[in-house]
Amino acid sequence: MIMVLDGIADGARFRPTSLELAKTRGLDTMARNAIAGCFYPIDDKTPPESDAAVFSILGYNPKEISIGRGILEALGVGISIREGYEVAFRANFATVDPRSLKIIDRRVGRGLTSEEARELAKAIDGIDLGIHGGYAKVVATIGHRAVVVIGSKEKKLSANVSNTDPAYGRAGKISIALEKYDPYITLCKPLDDSEEAKVTCELVNTFTSKVVEILDNHEINLQRVKRGLLKANALLLRDAEDRIPRITPIKQLYGKSFGIVAEMPVEIGIGVLLGMDVVRVSLYGDKEVLYRERVEAVLKLMDRNDVVYVHLKGPDEPGHDGDKARKVRSIETLDELFVQQLLKYIDLEQTAIVVTSDHCTPPELKAHSSDPVPIMISYKRLKYFDGIARFTEPECCAKGSLGIIPNGYLVLSKVFRLLEQ
Repeated sequence: MIMVLDGIADGARFRPTSLELAKTRGLDTMARNAIAGCFYPIDDKTPPESDAAVFSILGYNPKEISIGRGILEALGVGISIREGYEVAFRANFATVDPRSLKIIDRRVGRGLTSEEARELAKAIDGIDLGIHGGYAKVVATIGHRAVVVIGSKEKKLSANVSNTDPAYGRAGKISIALEKYDPYITLCKPLDDSEEAKVTCELVNTFTSKVVEILDNHEINLQRVKRGLLKANALLLRDAEDRIPRITPIKQLYGKSFGIVAEMPVEIGIGVLLGMDVVRVSLYGDKEVLYRERVEAVLKLMDRNDVVYVHLKGPDEPGHDGDKARKVRSIETLDELFVQQLLKYIDLEQTAIVVTSDHCTPPELKAHSSDPVPIMISYKRLKYFDGIARFTEPECCAKGSLGIIPNGYLVLSKVFRLLEQ
C-alpha cells in the first residue's frame, strides 16, 4: 500500500516542522518497523504541483511524459476533448477588481461552496466567444476549482500558451509555483509562433473578459456581498493541454495491478489515464465518516489489487494559508481517524505500507517548496529497521538508510526491489 499525505511535509529547514509538533501515534507505530529516507519529488530546484509529483511517485518521469494538468482534471470529471480543436485548462474561481483585473483573492478566500460554484459555472458554460467560432465549456468541481475547455469550430488550437493565473509559470507542461508575482490576471500569450497558439490566446483572453462581465453581477455574487463575502467573479486558467496523452499503463510498467482511492479530480484523472482501479470517495461531511469511508475503500481495493494508492488531503490547505497550528491539528486528525483505524485491519507482517508526501507545503512559505519529502517503508518482514522513532523530515532524512533520492520517479522501483529481497 502507498499512502500519500498531501502537503504534510514542511522540509527539514523549517524546524520544528508540523510533523515534529504533531502527535501521531499511528505513524509512530509504523516508524518503529520501517526503513526510511527522503526524496525530491521532481528535483532539488522544482517546487512540484501535485499532478507532477503523483506521476513521479508512481514511477513516471514528469519531465518526459509532459502532461498538462488541464486534461487530467477534465478526465477526472468525465470530459473528453476534440484533439486539435479544444484545449483543457485547470481553473480557479477568483476575486478580482472588475475594472483593473487586480486579483483580490486567487481562491475566493477558500469560501466558495461547490453548490455556488456550480451555479456560477452554469452562467458561463457554453458561452459563444464571438471570434474564430470559439466557445467555452465550464465545469465546477470542488469549492473554488473548475475545469475550462476552450474550443473552436473553425480553427485549430494549441496548448502551448501561457497561464492567466500569475501565481504559476510553466516549464514545458509542468506548472511551477512562483514565489513572487504581480497580482493581476495575466494575458494569455503564445509560447511559440504558431497560428494555433495565437488563436487560442485570443479565445482565452476573450473568455476572461466575458467571464468577469457575466459573473460580477451574478445573483450568487450579489448575495455573497450582502453576507460580507468575496465575489467569485473571475476564472484563472493554467496547465493547458490539447491532447489525451498516450502513456504506458501502470500494470504494464510493474506487472502489478493498482487500485487508487481518489478524492480530487486530478487523482481520478491520473487513475483513469494509467488504467488503475479507481474508487471515488466523498469530500464533504463529518471527518470521522469521511476517513472511515477511505479506510473501507482501501480494504476493498486490497482484496482485488496488488498495490493500493491512497492520496489524502488535509495538511496542504493550512500550509498554503500559513497556519502552522491548524496544519498540526490536521495531521493529528488524519493520524487518529485514518492511520490508527487502518492499522486495526492491516497486519504489517503481511502488508507493507509506504508513507510519504507529494510535496512540502511549509506554512512559512504558504506555497509548495522544492525541499525533499520524507518516506518510510513499514513492514515487519524487512531484513532490518532504521531505528527511527517518528515519521518526520529530520528523522527520515538524517537517519534513513534510503538516503536522499534525487528524483521521485526512482522511488517506487527501489521500494519494490527492497520488498522482493
